[in-house]
Amino acid sequence: MGSDFLKRICRAQVCCANSLIVGLTASRSHPPRVGAGGDNPRQDFATRILSTLQFNTEFTNHEAIPSLDEVLSGLMAAMPQYFNTVLADSIRGREYFHLSKSHMVCLDYIGQGLFSNSQILSSVSATDIASSSSNPPIAASQACRNEVHFFDVSPGSPNLMSYLVNGSSESRIEAEMRQRIMKYMNLSAEDYSLVFTANESSAFKLVAECYPFQSNQSLLTMYDHENEAIKSMISSSKKRGARAQSALFSWPNLRIKSGRLKKVIVNRGKMKNRGLFVFPLHSRITGSQYSYQWMNLARENGWHVLLDASALGPKEMETLGLSLFQPDFLICSFYKIFGQNPTGFCCLFIKNTINEHLIQTPPSMGIINLVPPQIQTNYLEPDKSHEIENSREIHCGALDHADALGLILISTRLRCLSNWLINALLSLRHSNSGNGLPLVRIFGPKIKLNRGPAVAFNVYDWRGEIVEPFLVQKLASRNNIAVNCGYLRNLWFPENLYEEQKLVENGRRTGASNEGFGVVSVSLSLMNDLEDMHTFWCFIARFLDADYVEKEKWRYSALNLKTIQL
Repeated sequence: MGSDFLKRICRAQVCCANSLIVGLTASRSHPPRVGAGGDNPRQDFATRILSTLQFNTEFTNHEAIPSLDEVLSGLMAAMPQYFNTVLADSIRGREYFHLSKSHMVCLDYIGQGLFSNSQILSSVSATDIASSSSNPPIAASQACRNEVHFFDVSPGSPNLMSYLVNGSSESRIEAEMRQRIMKYMNLSAEDYSLVFTANESSAFKLVAECYPFQSNQSLLTMYDHENEAIKSMISSSKKRGARAQSALFSWPNLRIKSGRLKKVIVNRGKMKNRGLFVFPLHSRITGSQYSYQWMNLARENGWHVLLDASALGPKEMETLGLSLFQPDFLICSFYKIFGQNPTGFCCLFIKNTINEHLIQTPPSMGIINLVPPQIQTNYLEPDKSHEIENSREIHCGALDHADALGLILISTRLRCLSNWLINALLSLRHSNSGNGLPLVRIFGPKIKLNRGPAVAFNVYDWRGEIVEPFLVQKLASRNNIAVNCGYLRNLWFPENLYEEQKLVENGRRTGASNEGFGVVSVSLSLMNDLEDMHTFWCFIARFLDADYVEKEKWRYSALNLKTIQL
């Protein structure tokens, strides 16, 4: 990775230039394919993604997977705009080299990104300022081992309304972090109050406890997957009299049942004090995108709106739709961007104009304060620890890098990588199944111009049986690949898919029939590159080997049996 990958990109550019010359010569005798032009951007994009691998090419042996150089050349030839994102590769090689050193492929992003190694070095240099001349500063590598961090968390105000009305005393670190995040989220302190919470569940529960469900009784959510934070919110809301319901999603593409949802939102019988509409712009499990117009329709029909921005990609808060429409509540996770300990926090943004509608909440442990870290002073002079705290600067590497790359570059990169991965996964087929069964089935949108940077799928063996998603996750972890497992929920099946509906329901989690259908999910962010996608593709291709699959299934079952017996 790093500089080696940049060299590969340069070689791919040369190959692309040569293939372009050949292509121009060939085009004189072969007219362009119908539908491959620019009249239909969505179709043109899909055609280009399909051409990143040879059209109609199927791979039935993991040893036949093309090399990284070959797939890079194919991507550059079909999607030259991907080369415009090379700045991200440069930043990754310079600031995130710990990924390369550990040979780790991170496809389980939650929140806004990963911490950069320079953050650790920045923290060390701040310590150096206050170190005595007789004691040498600790080395950067030792700082990483000792988990040098930038802040600690402490319990905040036990009451949300008191916090909103009276505020609280905050440290310099918290004040700077508040200002940095408000700027990054493209929000103004004149419009919103920011509350730091321990995690997503705490943020959603705080909203459930302060929202006036006694008068605005409806709670409408829109998630195609199981979400622990939403489950916690629904449970708290029901205790306070809320009537909770969810949008439904058509199997297997997981499109919203829009007619039903619109009927619930509009409901001509009641136009005021409808309730709370909880809305993500896209699914963090399947990558399905949802229109801003659902927020607008809800607002026009008397609903308050909570925008779940935790699944948004970096800089997506700068899109036109979000700048024009201001939700009443907004929740966003900031995990894995500040180092190892603490890993991060969640932010609850509350529109100032809605404060008068909120109610007093019971004491809650969800609100936190950001405070200076406890400094190990065994090698420093006793009076230097305060100087260290004041000298430390807030260094949000992932946020700074997202600002440097910008919305267009990040969106282009994620769009190319996620769709390339889908095309690659769908090219894998079993050769010994008799009818060429696909190895992978995608749930949600497939190759699509407008989709989020997440992909949900399952792996199937040569008999067409699902390989347990948690087994795929465990094997991925063994190969230094981090992926998610999730559960699809709120599914709707048309009558002609009754048999498949029974299969899906039989595949749900044992003893919890309404918990959902298990899938593997990968989530991308701006520091992923094509090498990550290729590594993951090669890993999934191993499941084409029936002996490998059976051996790992047996081992997985044996380990589970031992765990149960213990």
